[in-house]
Amino acid sequence: MQELGVVHTTIERAEPAAVNRLSRLGVATVHEAMGRLGLMRPYIRPVYPGARLCGTAVTVLLQPGDNWMLHVAVEQVRPGDVVVAACTTECEDGFFGELLATSLRAHGALGLVIDGGCRDVADLERLDFPVFSRAVHAKGTVKATPGSVNVPVVCANVLVNPGDVVLADADGVVVVPAAKAAETAEAGELREAKEEEKRRRLAAGELGLDIYHMRDDLQSHGLRYVD
Repeated sequence: MQELGVVHTTIERAEPAAVNRLSRLGVATVHEAMGRLGLMRPYIRPVYPGARLCGTAVTVLLQPGDNWMLHVAVEQVRPGDVVVAACTTECEDGFFGELLATSLRAHGALGLVIDGGCRDVADLERLDFPVFSRAVHAKGTVKATPGSVNVPVVCANVLVNPGDVVLADADGVVVVPAAKAAETAEAGELREAKEEEKRRRLAAGELGLDIYHMRDDLQSHGLRYVD
């Protein structure tokens, strides 16, 4: 059951070294390296081209049409954090804009992932403050009903605990549990090295059919070549 009206001021963040290693990888690589887990629903998109972020989660549970808890969360942000905001029910109102981005940046936040709406997109791009959101919507919000900060939330179908690693780029958003950050980084780096070798061979003209040893399986599934 969700906690309401609580702010947890102490959280255990993933190790900075592991976060730094994950930051060099892409979302697709990390998702695959983690066993195809942790990927948010594809409706969470960057609000401007080129947005990218990687940091430790400060989580927020919002009430619909109410951004009070985003202001509360700013106080809990430490350098290198990413705010991850979910809502108690679906809502696409513009919870977040330029002023909150300015405030979060002053406290060291690297960006925002929100299963809700945001606005002031041109200003966010000018500030180069990465936001990944459910919608872009100019509709304003109120400050009337408490939610919570630094509680487990489900954001776009993914469980996010405070301190988890959140990585987002043009391919989407992936969440790595803090306890698995180092091993996921290692698996992702190994995957990248293997892909670089395959990239070299493909660029030289080799076929994926041969690199991935597909021919026998295709034949066993009845594929025939006809002149």
